[in-house]
Amino acid sequence: MQEVKLYDTTLRDGAQGEGISYSVTDKIRIAQELDKLGIHYIESGWPGSNPKDMEFYLKMARVRLKNSRLVAFGSTRRPHIKASADSNLKAFLKCQAKFVTIFGKTWDLHVKDVLKTTLDENLDMIQDTISFLASRGLTVFYDAEHFFDAYNANREYGLKCLLAAIEAGAKAVVLCDTNGGTLTSGITKVVQEIRPQINVWLGIHCHNDADLAVANTIAAVQAGADIVQGTINGYGERCGNADLIPIIANLKLKLGTNCISDEKLKELTKVSHFVSEVSNMKQRNDQPYAGESAFAHKAGVHINAVMKNPKTYEHIEPALVGNRRRILVSELSGKTAVLIRAKALELDLEKDDPKTKKILKLIQNLEHQGYHFEAAEASFQLLMQRALRKYSRFFELEGFRVVVEKRSEKKITSEAIIKIKVKGTKEHTAAEGDGPVNALDNALRKALADFYPTLSKMHLSDFKVRVLDEKAGTASRVRVLIQSQDEKDTWSTIGVSENIIEASWQALVDSVEYKLLKDKVFKATNE
Repeated sequence: MQEVKLYDTTLRDGAQGEGISYSVTDKIRIAQELDKLGIHYIESGWPGSNPKDMEFYLKMARVRLKNSRLVAFGSTRRPHIKASADSNLKAFLKCQAKFVTIFGKTWDLHVKDVLKTTLDENLDMIQDTISFLASRGLTVFYDAEHFFDAYNANREYGLKCLLAAIEAGAKAVVLCDTNGGTLTSGITKVVQEIRPQINVWLGIHCHNDADLAVANTIAAVQAGADIVQGTINGYGERCGNADLIPIIANLKLKLGTNCISDEKLKELTKVSHFVSEVSNMKQRNDQPYAGESAFAHKAGVHINAVMKNPKTYEHIEPALVGNRRRILVSELSGKTAVLIRAKALELDLEKDDPKTKKILKLIQNLEHQGYHFEAAEASFQLLMQRALRKYSRFFELEGFRVVVEKRSEKKITSEAIIKIKVKGTKEHTAAEGDGPVNALDNALRKALADFYPTLSKMHLSDFKVRVLDEKAGTASRVRVLIQSQDEKDTWSTIGVSENIIEASWQALVDSVEYKLLKDKVFKATNE
């Protein structure tokens, strides 16, 4: 069985992605999660470039990792000085990391146009840097920057750079597709040519500018690479890096490589979502293996087949990577989807039951109006409960008013006044918010707080508005999707109306009622 080492660079390369900025605490949390997953090497930053990365390494020196080794990152020494005099290299010794990755120029174009030095001096820079660090007891990896472009432009010199690193004491050399433009066939050809000439570990580092980073990484492993570099969820500069989530799953499940244990593989989806949350990045629903839609089925034919044999439309069992099968309900999915969802809700419903036909017709009519239940599963569950008369509302609205006010140059303020009846008691409250929907949310939860204390543990995490008929202008019907979450779960609800406040209210009420139903708070207002 081929053994492949996993090398994560989320905290360094991934942090260069647009919109991502990690605090030291964020980096520590992610590093600990990657350690639990069983990642072999975690490249966590460039200690010589900024105080934050240095602080991270010094703090992590006191943290015991079970599976991972922290790797510090930096460049070869500057031209025409000694490695021992380079401040960036001295930072490696100070940060206390035992493993170091050095990137160096390999493409003669970069040596001449960027470094403005000679090809021989660049080779000296590689050798001097690695020798200096290795002599201080550090394990050194060498990232051959732009290697595939370099090899195509000047094959002899590209190989000289690798051999210089190995001669100086590098434990591994990593072939980098830094511009991300190499086709998969090109990756395979070069790795196959390089592998017999290298007597140390051979790594692969791909960027995703041609949307081939994952495929290129897998191809490199098949051609003989021992180490794969990538980031969780593919975060990184420009179009991102190779996504370690599908890479790990493919290596383990498709190629049978010894890169991670079966038990650790089940944590893959959780780690993917955890990193997206800490990174403050929206999780890709269509992300292979870990996305919400990775094992979602919508078409009636697909649903019917999957329920008979999952292999008909699923390439692996979702639980292997910690994900789950989802049956989406829409006008396309037919009775089977309705029955499956009813069973999950412990509702008594049969295929030939008139109620089934009634619910399906209701779904089709509502989706014709603009509802979109596959994106709002919580609203669909409430719809099922109401249609089967298995549900009583937790409160009754008597009315609300929203006021938006701007005075001279001051900030716009929103205030919501709401009247509801809950458990036989009338509540009349008001609250302000950053916008009308936020104000409504605050007023509603203020009115319900004494009756349903668990609402304090939920909050709205996303709010989306889509105009459904742009030709109707300001009279267009709009769809509002609200995502909410508590300490355990995330759920989505929907509202549709010509009035954005009304649509928001519908989604907001469903969100609150789903939370209460989920927590099994069953006393409704009219009981």
